[in-house]
Amino acid sequence: MTDVMSTQGQFPGAPGESERTRRLRSLGLNEPSADEAFDRFAHLAASITRAPIAMVNFINDERQMFRGLYIPPNSNDAAVEEGASWADRGIAFDLPTRQMPLSHGFCPHVVAQRSPLALDDILAYPRFSGNPVVDELGVRAYLGAPLVDDTNTVIGTVCVLDREPRQWGRERLRDIQHLAEALLSEIRLRDNLLAQQQEMFAAFDGSPFPIMLTDGPGQEIRYANAQHAETFGAPVAYGAIGVAYPQLGAAGLQQAVAEAYHTGRSTVLNDVRIQSSRPDAQRGQQIFSFTCTPLRVARTGQVNGVLTVGMDVTAQSRTEEELGTLAALLVDRLQQNGATPAGRPGIAGESGLVLPG
Repeated sequence: MTDVMSTQGQFPGAPGESERTRRLRSLGLNEPSADEAFDRFAHLAASITRAPIAMVNFINDERQMFRGLYIPPNSNDAAVEEGASWADRGIAFDLPTRQMPLSHGFCPHVVAQRSPLALDDILAYPRFSGNPVVDELGVRAYLGAPLVDDTNTVIGTVCVLDREPRQWGRERLRDIQHLAEALLSEIRLRDNLLAQQQEMFAAFDGSPFPIMLTDGPGQEIRYANAQHAETFGAPVAYGAIGVAYPQLGAAGLQQAVAEAYHTGRSTVLNDVRIQSSRPDAQRGQQIFSFTCTPLRVARTGQVNGVLTVGMDVTAQSRTEEELGTLAALLVDRLQQNGATPAGRPGIAGESGLVLPG
């Protein structure tokens, strides 16, 4: 096989990626979706520092991602809808999505300098006063500390903001540093899960059936076992299904995976005819059936990825029920390998798979 996966089955980092981005990918933190555990931590940061806005911010090579976010609700309106903008919640500080360019804000400075940053009044610092968040979002005070993991990689920050000048002082600076240290226990847990995941992927590599894991709403391919790569070819690390496998995409597999992700229900795609890339391709066209099973966060039930299992039915009378049973057995096997950290974020399944990320 080509350099598609490690001996344990996971993709290496994409060419040109920084170590920080590779770490975020491996930890399942490289996209800006909300994470309940980090949201709670942001709330804690706001409470301790008495700041109105707090974030757990992970930063890759392209953007900032607010996996944890706290904005106080409008105390005068208990009926504010979930998902309403920050302005609707009574705070004139609106951000449409949980992400921001690297040019905005002050967390990229914290990451680059690997040290805390306290700005009591941003307008008093010419270096920072022209930052877009000052004019666009009205930020006047910032306090942030770096998240330095056990590999000595700075993967992001814990930070708090205010729209009024603040005298943070030594006590608040110490608080934000302690909060950053405390949050690293969550990162260490994810590292422990990665070690367990390696064992599971090794077991998948020995399976005679093509198995693939996709991540997040973009359905990036996170893992493909040896049989999958041998049958359909080697995918590009973290590429989307339609890009990595044009034949499978054209046959509707990307759509089936997306349906499983968005509906939270398993989907089955039958009668997929492809020309195999295997050495014995003289067999001609092969016919496959695929079962796509959504993976959920154990505590919240939020879908975070999809497990796809294929079965060659060219010369066999396999049934949809058999394929579904096979997928369920694989999910059960993963659970039995101890990868179910109840109440922890990650690719997980209340009725299925739990993996970090």
